[in-house]
Amino acid sequence: METGLAPSLQKMPDAKHQVRCHWASNPLAISYHDKEWGTPVHDDRTLFEFLALEGAQAGLSWDIILQKRDNYRKAFNNFDPKRVAKYDSKKQKTLLKNSGIIRNKLKIKSAIRNANAFLAVQKEFGSFDAYIWQFVNGKPKMNSWRSGQRVPASTPESDAMSKDLKKRGFNFVGSTICYAFMQAIGMVNDHAVECFRYKKLR
Repeated sequence: METGLAPSLQKMPDAKHQVRCHWASNPLAISYHDKEWGTPVHDDRTLFEFLALEGAQAGLSWDIILQKRDNYRKAFNNFDPKRVAKYDSKKQKTLLKNSGIIRNKLKIKSAIRNANAFLAVQKEFGSFDAYIWQFVNGKPKMNSWRSGQRVPASTPESDAMSKDLKKRGFNFVGSTICYAFMQAIGMVNDHAVECFRYKKLR
């Protein structure tokens, strides 16, 4: 989801006629909204995947990333941070020729750099999960946005996360990207209260 958008609602013509957040407006986005967005994630590989994809999304729409997600998984060894951390210049050139992903040299280099920083965090804290969830004291923050209200692009928590990640050598981790990451992995519940997923996650 793109942060800053009002969480207005819509009914989709599916079997259950569920009321959803408005941004879930195509089959891929609907599936992502219904099954993933806002669901707490504690698996390190999945956390690295979302961190890498949020960085790749910078300046683009999340829909583009969803369309390329399977290609990203194939290109980046299913986001295994140990393998990504070892990518050399030859691998980077191969990725730059891969039309199935965002062919941006800085973003590709960032994924590799972040994989190395990710491994360092794992070594220090035992898991990236243990590190990242401390920014919300280990528990999802339950917001209560109504349809038509605007979701913030950043928060004090995402500011703190961004500052600490940068200190640890990560990049493409500005506060806005960090907040989108927090939304994606369920550190915050930013579904509109009228959305059927809000109560399920609460």
